[in-house]
Amino acid sequence: MRFDKLIFGLLLICPFAHAAPYIPASGSQVLEKLPSRNDPTQQASSRLRAQLSQNPDNLSVATRLARLYINTSRIDGDPRYLGHAQAALRPWWDLPRPPKEVLILRATILQSNHQFQQALADLDTVLESDRDNGQAWLTRATVMTVLGNYDEAGKSCARLFRLAADLVTQTCLANVGSLSGKASDSYLALSRALDSHPDTDAGVRIWAFTLLGEIAARLGDDVAAENHFREAMSLASPDGYLLGAYSDFLLDRDRPSEVAALLKSKGRNDALLLRYAIALKAQRSSLTDEQTEILRQRFAAASMRGDTIHQREQSRFELHLLGDPKAALQTAQRNWQVQKEPADLRVLLESAVAAKDKTAITQVMEWMQKTRLEDRTLKALLEKAKEKA
Repeated sequence: MRFDKLIFGLLLICPFAHAAPYIPASGSQVLEKLPSRNDPTQQASSRLRAQLSQNPDNLSVATRLARLYINTSRIDGDPRYLGHAQAALRPWWDLPRPPKEVLILRATILQSNHQFQQALADLDTVLESDRDNGQAWLTRATVMTVLGNYDEAGKSCARLFRLAADLVTQTCLANVGSLSGKASDSYLALSRALDSHPDTDAGVRIWAFTLLGEIAARLGDDVAAENHFREAMSLASPDGYLLGAYSDFLLDRDRPSEVAALLKSKGRNDALLLRYAIALKAQRSSLTDEQTEILRQRFAAASMRGDTIHQREQSRFELHLLGDPKAALQTAQRNWQVQKEPADLRVLLESAVAAKDKTAITQVMEWMQKTRLEDRTLKALLEKAKEKA
C-alpha cells in the first residue's frame, strides 16, 4: 500500500465540532469565515466535485474526493466534511461488500462518528482478503485503543512493521504502550524513532510529537511536554486535536490567557470553543456568558438530533461551565460506555469527585489498576478523593 494513502487516517478520532443554530447579537457579527476560493484544498475539491458530477460512479475520483474531505475534517474539526465524504461515496455506501477502498473510507467515517463496531466490521472485511493492508491495520489499532482493548490494538500496530514507515509503527505502538503500563519505555522508544527518522512525512512527525507531549504530561515532565507540543505546532498549521491537547496542557498549568489567545478564532470547532470558554471563565472574562450560551445551544441541538459523539465535551461543559456535577457525571458515564481514552477517564473522575460519587470513583480506580495507566493528574485527583472519603 502506498504510504501517502496510509497516513491520511491519522488522528481522525479527535472530537469533531457540529455546527448548530446560534442567534447573533447583531447583524454585523461575524459567525464564520468561509474558506477562500483561492485555498488549494478548496480548488482541488472543486475540480474533483466537477469531475464526479459528470460521472458519479467514477471510483477513483470519488475516493480521492472522500479522502480530501476526511483530511479537511481532521484539520478544521468540521464534521460537515465527513458528510461530504459520505456523499461522494454514495453509489457504494450501502453495499454490504463495496470495493476495498470504499470499505476503508467508510470505516474511517464510521469511527469518526463513534460507530466503532460497524467500523471494525468493515476493517475485518478488508483484512479477510488483504492481510497486508496497512491502512486497515492502523485504523483498527486506533479503534481498539479508543475502546480500551490494548491487547488487540498492540497486535494491529505490530502488523505495520513491514507495511508502513518505521515512525508510523513506533508511534502506533507507543500510543498503546503509554496507556498500558509502559509509558516511560514507550516515550523513550518513540523519542529514539523520531531522532532516527528526521525526513519522515511532516504529518507523521506531528502525530509523534503530539503523542510525546501527551505522554510527558501524564508522566509529569512539563518542560518536555511543552517542548514536544511546540515542536509539533511548528511543523505545520496545527489541527484541532493538537490545539486541544496543548490547550488542555496549558489549562492544567493555570495558563488560561494563553489558551484564550490560541483559540480565539477557533469557535467553529465545539471542542476548541469549550476550552476557550473555560479559559475565559478562569480569567473572569465578560465574554464567558456569551460563549457558554453558544455551547449550550450547540449541545441542545445535538441532543435533539440524537447526536451522542460529543458527550465527553458536554460533560466538561456541564461540570466546568454550568457547575452541575450530577449532570456531568451522568453524561460522563454514558460517554465511558462508548469510549475509554484518558480524557474520557478524566472527566469521569472529575465529575465523580465533584458529585461525591464513591462508586464512580472506584470505577476509575479499578480501570487504572487494570490497565496500569500512568497519569500524574488522575493519580492526584484520586488521592484527594481518598482524603475526603
